[in-house]
Amino acid sequence: MHEKNKHKSSYTNYELEYSKKMKRIVFLDYVRVFACFLVMVVHASENFYGAPGATDMVGPQSYLASETDRLWVAVYDGFSRMAVPLFMIVSAFLLVPMKEEQTSWQFYRQRCLRILPPFFIFMILYSTLPLLWGQIDGETSFKDMSRIFLNFPTLAGHLWFMYPLISLYLFIPIISPWLKKATAKEERFFIGLFLLSTCMPYFNRWFGEVWGQCFWNEYHMLWYFSGYLGYLVLAHYIRVHLTWNRSKRLTIGTILMIVGAALTIYSFYIQAIPGELHTTPVIEIGWAFCTINCVILTAGTFLMFTCINRPKAPQIITEMSKLSYGMYLMHIFWLGLWVTVFKQTLELPTVAAIPCIAISTFISCYITAKIISFIPGSKWIIG
Repeated sequence: MHEKNKHKSSYTNYELEYSKKMKRIVFLDYVRVFACFLVMVVHASENFYGAPGATDMVGPQSYLASETDRLWVAVYDGFSRMAVPLFMIVSAFLLVPMKEEQTSWQFYRQRCLRILPPFFIFMILYSTLPLLWGQIDGETSFKDMSRIFLNFPTLAGHLWFMYPLISLYLFIPIISPWLKKATAKEERFFIGLFLLSTCMPYFNRWFGEVWGQCFWNEYHMLWYFSGYLGYLVLAHYIRVHLTWNRSKRLTIGTILMIVGAALTIYSFYIQAIPGELHTTPVIEIGWAFCTINCVILTAGTFLMFTCINRPKAPQIITEMSKLSYGMYLMHIFWLGLWVTVFKQTLELPTVAAIPCIAISTFISCYITAKIISFIPGSKWIIG
């Protein structure tokens, strides 16, 4: 059988099962909930290596107070760096390629209505509410509001994620025609170049500028195969072309997850010397979401999740999955409270404080989002 025709009938068992029997893809609900929680673990961890004077998220400089902080920040935060790529893969898994009957403008309208109203509402909230408890002053609030169409507010650094997500949405109608007709071999070629591009941060550190980079040109040879677009193609490849059985996906996924996690954790630990002031991008080189170790960690974990073979997720998982966007948007509001409780008031050891902060933040966000969901028109607030 010709490869092009063969791949159209080679959907994996889990997709055939779910597409025939139900509207929701169950394992994706688990991925969303897991990724949402990991985002909160990342930001809980950042309170233990931010330089003096930093807010709830780490700034340009980092400082580890002790060997204990060094170890547990590396472990918790390093493992959790798959959160953002997992969200990217879930979106791509569901949306790529675009439906045959859908025009580009219909797709854009649907996505914009889904994500932009809550996004802008929370941009306004992060620009104003912190005035009430003195976290920002009037000048900062005014500046944040005046720049609302340009970038995220001062205290909402987590909203950076929305911009690459929107960029992927803008690109989906453009890449969909190619994905509809691309063979497995052609997609593997793209993914191979993407994986090579994820080594660029290390090439730059070890060898300096490579493949056309120089002070007046950042667009290196693999620029157009780099970034989150690679996760989009990877998600499509897994959904359409990967024919591994459940056992093989679980085995290889577990190996990839362990190797990726070990590399990601070690990349921070080896550099983050306690008692020294560090440049954050330097010690976080292996925590960038488009580095080879993070791709390995993410791909392996996602493959493991595809092995979930339940006909239906527990109601709590489904509800959390549906509310995950709103939970992500609001979580920084809750995070600071629980940092105060567990780090400053109770002074828990780092190994316990980080998960306690993350779990408490997650639960608080879920309860808050659930309450908001009963308000008419709540989809405009929390998605």
